Amino acid sequence: MTSPAGQPAPMVVPRFFVKQRITVMVNRYEILMADPDGSPGQLIAFAEQKRMKLKEEVVFFSDESKTRRVFSFKARQRLDVNAEHDVYDEYGTVIGYFSKQFGASLLRSTWNLSAPGVEAVGQERNLTIAILRRVWGFIPYLGDIWVPFVFHFDFVNQGTGQIVMSSHKKIGFRDAYDVTVPDPRLDFRVAASMAVALDALQSR
Repeated sequence: MTSPAGQPAPMVVPRFFVKQRITVMVNRYEILMADPDGSPGQLIAFAEQKRMKLKEEVVFFSDESKTRRVFSFKARQRLDVNAEHDVYDEYGTVIGYFSKQFGASLLRSTWNLSAPGVEAVGQERNLTIAILRRVWGFIPYLGDIWVPFVFHFDFVNQGTGQIVMSSHKKIGFRDAYDVTVPDPRLDFRVAASMAVALDALQSR
């Protein structure tokens, strides 16, 4: 099925969860559908990020067997703090784009997000937490102590001012996020890519 513009029709998933798994050389993420009661349900994608690559890339598979690649995102540039990332469907067609605003992110992490019908900017919701996270990293000795700062992101449509996507980080040793997508024009594959990037690329 395609849209009038010839692009694949968006996959609409209004709420999902992202859970991280950490291994020595690979970061893995489970993308879970939200059940009607709001709890994590069926696995709908399984993502893998290989470390030490010159160009950041995360591939999403249909399940943990990794037999079917269903979408992905990849940086256009090598190891660039302003790297632009394209989101691809399983056939290699670009269906979205995101990038980090490096200058704005020095104080408060800020991202651009683009997809058919959607132009949004996402920021850390709490400026105080954003500043505290940065200050903590510069404190001698204390900065080396891991602290589970909880930070949330809201992505706002630049034309309407409406929230198109929100990511809520949960408290815990393993990173986990509750993601809502109130704007049905935002393709799930683009939203899931952005949600994983908020974890995988946050320190870039």
